[in-house]
Amino acid sequence: MLDRTQAPKFHLPEDFTLNDPEKWKTPTGVPVFYFRTPLLQAVKIEVVSKSARKHLPLSKNLVPSFTLQLLTEGTKELSENQISEFFDFHASEVQPSSGFSKEGISLFTTKKHLNNVLPVFLSLFTEADFPEDKLKKKKSLRNLGLKLEKEKTASRASQLFRLGLFGSNHPYGLEITEDHIDAVSRQDLLDYKDQLLWDGAEIFISGDFSLSEQEELNQKLARIPFIRLPEQDWKEEIQQTYSLVEERPQAFQTSIRMGAWSIPKNHPDYFPLSVFNTVLGGYFGSRLIKNIREDKGHTYGISSSLGEIDNYPYWTIAADVQKQYKQEVMDEIKKEIDLLASQKLGSDELELVRNYLIGQMVGRFSTSFDCVDRFKSVHFSGLDFSFYRRKMEFLREFNAGEILEKGNKYFTKCPIIEITVG
Repeated sequence: MLDRTQAPKFHLPEDFTLNDPEKWKTPTGVPVFYFRTPLLQAVKIEVVSKSARKHLPLSKNLVPSFTLQLLTEGTKELSENQISEFFDFHASEVQPSSGFSKEGISLFTTKKHLNNVLPVFLSLFTEADFPEDKLKKKKSLRNLGLKLEKEKTASRASQLFRLGLFGSNHPYGLEITEDHIDAVSRQDLLDYKDQLLWDGAEIFISGDFSLSEQEELNQKLARIPFIRLPEQDWKEEIQQTYSLVEERPQAFQTSIRMGAWSIPKNHPDYFPLSVFNTVLGGYFGSRLIKNIREDKGHTYGISSSLGEIDNYPYWTIAADVQKQYKQEVMDEIKKEIDLLASQKLGSDELELVRNYLIGQMVGRFSTSFDCVDRFKSVHFSGLDFSFYRRKMEFLREFNAGEILEKGNKYFTKCPIIEITVG
């Protein structure tokens, strides 16, 4: 009989199995990663490439994002309304995406409709026409969005943090202005699509296909361009600024960003450093939450994270606080970093964060589409699913000494960039 007076015994997962994707290439040489989803009739096809902004002058830094935004706004044969109605009718969704170092487009549909919608989806790669009126509308919306972003202290603080990391002459630190928006022309988008877009493209597919269906699909994907641009480093040197303050007398709060350079996912110290970051501010039971939110009530939320832009890894702490307490909060953040980097975790806190991280990791693979996202997040760093297997092994066995050592090494030795807006 089940004794309902006793809570179930807690145990760590004994096995963590991940099936690696099948790999092949299209007839034109584009790598394909296929994730089989048995009995699931949903299909997702994602095409992701390197951003080619390295090949553009700073004045044209927005050309990649405008190109992606307007891919679905009309082709040589179909208008934007016709494209939208077509995909809606077939219960399908097309979503372009553009980031600092990656850009792409995805199709989400059903296996039933795939053969109907795939030709139209593939036409976007070569037939996108970038109508002048649509570009004008997008530029107007971007100008409006630019003004709104500058008014928000949190958005402004994040932009200034990138400025502090990279400098104003680097594409990742560049402060976007109306001049950058005005400088984008329809010809820029056409040239980017024809000459630069889809550099190093890769295709990620999730669905349930037989071998013959895979071969048929692969033949159709040959319409996706295969482009390999020469490797090119940034011409602009990184110039860091360690303190940026933007006073806003009318603001009710101050947005804080603090951080510095860090290490990439493929570094041997990454796992212990990620645990240090979690204890510091990476979950709701973190040191920063308990101190700044629960004990002092200066913020609704504060977080610490490890991030990366292209090949530049960094850590950052973000919070929106009552402005009269901004200096106290920044002092407390430094105090918590120093404490965590000088005193070992107690056994209770260590086991709490261990259980949290293992549970979080297992939960991030709950669906087939989650698996694709998790694979991409490490694949672009030159890794594969073995990264997660090794991480699970580390999480089961790590000790307090490892966390203290790596936190002290990477969180206390480098100058900290401090940003306040408000």
